[in-house]
Parts: sequence; C-alpha cells; structure tokens
Amino acid sequence: MPKGNSHDNTRGSQPAQAEHHQRTLTRIEQIQSHLKKTSRGQRLSGKVCIITGVSSLHGIGRASALLFAHEGAKHLYLLDYSSESLPELKSTIKARIQTSRSETRWDYRFSPAYEPIQVTTIKADAADDGAIAAVCKQAVDEEGQLDVFFANAGVATNAGLHDTTAEQFMETLRINSLSCFLAVKYGSQAMMRTNPSSGKTLSSGSIILTASVAGLRSGAGTIDYSASKAAVNSIAKTSVYQLQKTDVRVNSICPGLIETNMTMLLFDTARERGKASKIGQLNPMSRYGVPQEIAQMALFLASDEASYVNGQNIAVDGGLSSSIPVIPGHWA
Repeated sequence: MPKGNSHDNTRGSQPAQAEHHQRTLTRIEQIQSHLKKTSRGQRLSGKVCIITGVSSLHGIGRASALLFAHEGAKHLYLLDYSSESLPELKSTIKARIQTSRSETRWDYRFSPAYEPIQVTTIKADAADDGAIAAVCKQAVDEEGQLDVFFANAGVATNAGLHDTTAEQFMETLRINSLSCFLAVKYGSQAMMRTNPSSGKTLSSGSIILTASVAGLRSGAGTIDYSASKAAVNSIAKTSVYQLQKTDVRVNSICPGLIETNMTMLLFDTARERGKASKIGQLNPMSRYGVPQEIAQMALFLASDEASYVNGQNIAVDGGLSSSIPVIPGHWA
C-alpha cells in the first residue's frame, strides 16, 4: 500500500465525537430504563438464586437482583459484606414486582410463573467458608433446591507493583478468587440435590462468576486484581471437569469498562475535565457499559437458554478484548 494511505474506508460515515457521545447517553438511558418498560418475564420461573455483592447502588449485583426478580425468580438470597443498602434493595424489589402486577392485564393468581417472589438478605463475607456453606444450606432447607449462584462480590485495587504488599495481594485474591471457589464448591453440592415436589427431578444448576477482561489480558487492571480475575476464569474452566455428568454449569463473565462504584473515580475525573465523550473510546463501540448490560448476560447464563454453555469466560466489553491495540481511525 502506498505510503500515507489509510486502511480505513469508513471514516466518512462515522459520527463526530460530540454526536456519538450524545448517542451513547441516549442508548444508555434506554438500557437503564428497560425494566420499567417491559412486563415481567418467565426466564427464571421457579428458580432459587443466590447473588453476592449486591449492596452497591450502582453495581452489577443490584442490577442482576432486580432483573432476576423481574424474570420470575422464586426466591432470591442476596448477600453482601455491607448491610447498609440491603433493606432498601429488598423493598425496591418487592415494590417493583407489586407495581408490575398492578399494571399488567395478566392474572398472576392463576399463573405459577408469577408466584410472589421471596427475598432474603444476608450480611456476610462472600469469601467466608462458613457463610457460603450456610446460605447454600439455607436455600436447600427452605426451598428444597438451589438453581443459580451468581458470585459477583469483588474488590478493585489501584496500587502499582512496588506499592502492593504481599498482604494486599493475598487479600485481593481472597475477596475476588476465594469467594468464587466457595461459590462453586458449595453451590454445586446444593444444585445436585433434587426436589421432585417442585419439579426438579434431576441434578442441575448454573454458577456464574464475575471475572474481568483484566483476567484475560494485561492493560485493564493492577497486578493483584488481574491475577485474581485470571484465577476466577481458571476456576470456571477447571471446575466443570470435576462436575461432569451433574448438569451443573460454571461460566465467568468478563466485563470491560462498566460504570459502577468501583470505576466511579475514573468517570468523575473524566467528566470534571470535560473528557466524558472519550470514556470507553478504545473499544469498537467507543463507549462504556452499565451494570444492566452485565446483568443481562448473567440472566442468560442463569436461564435454561444457556443449557449447553459451560466452562466459558465470556467477555462483555464492547469488543475491547477482540483485538490488539488499534490506532483510533485505522483498522490496524
């Protein structure tokens, strides 16, 4: 190719940065208001679910709890290290389900798919062996089964290599990796229990682990954080071969840049500097994501629609991890 020629034949059709930013804001508003505009679904009808890491008001766990409830989950066990937001989350779920009932024409009294949802909130450390064993046992004792475990609890770090102590490194792995190991260990045992009275006659279940694109490639997080998420991805791949013939599936979700409490500093700093339109520009969608988009992937993996998806590390990142770095405006 002659020197100076661009590889990009589509640049003329691409919107200007300001236009694209406005389009991004509009699209994100549509995504965040999805549940308010749709009737309750049945994708998790009759399923008993555990979700950890739910207390953040702008987090993936909260968004997933609301979506799972919207899609007909029978009982949600919601666990977080902080109890501050748990009562509000429980009341919000109950209020939204009640509102959806009053606004629909369907009569929920005669549809088993829309039985009143039960919500149990628990203050506990997701990396505590006894706590996770207990919540799995509680689900089996109270409901006779466990169908979904979304191990979402985690922590982000910002210290560089020479500023990270051995203690800090191990604490990151404890919170991010050990919590997922415990979810797989105790969750799978509970999922292998059957409950013919409720229609669960065979061993089955879905365990979902929150990892990160930082666990796939470098450049998306600190060393301890990236190592912990790489461990989560490995757990998803290796555990399934110790759960053969049980129909218990294990998969990890690898979010890219998502606007949550963990990333709030980055977003606030960019907006203060007038650089909001550049947030997420490195992925081909040229935008950041929101928790509801990760929750939708969790819902898919939790549902029977993903019955043959197992041992996978699924990136939900706008395409960020699909390529080596690309100069903006060029293909390669």
